[in-house]
Amino acid sequence: MEKLQTALNIQIANWSVLYTKLHRYHWFVKGPHFFTLHEKFEELYNESATVVDEVAERLLASGGTPVATMKEYLNLATLEETKGESGADEMVASLVDDYKHLKQELKALAELSAQQEDDVINDLAVGLLVKVDTHIWMLSAYLGE
Repeated sequence: MEKLQTALNIQIANWSVLYTKLHRYHWFVKGPHFFTLHEKFEELYNESATVVDEVAERLLASGGTPVATMKEYLNLATLEETKGESGADEMVASLVDDYKHLKQELKALAELSAQQEDDVINDLAVGLLVKVDTHIWMLSAYLGE
């Protein structure tokens, strides 16, 4: 169970870093796609906040303790806080990379939870995989990939 709790805390840290990154993008995006991306980034940071809450509640329900400070998030996260992105396309490309990274970790979480026969965490991980796959597809399409 300890491995599952650690994996859940990594998700909390990553989605918290992603939330902050998306907020930054929302505030600083410029250019001809401002309105579209400004709205999309807001949608994605709201989703990130919801994911953090869902994962933290699952962790608490399973007897764990969720990380809950910025210092803990940054120490535990496997996503980079920033790569200095300034243009809209750089922001979107960075998000594609982040979501691909999350996808790999969510797959590992799904496998681990299946091995430990934790159907609830498995369902959570698989549900997040569906969302992440959709984001990768849509953001990649925006970039013309």
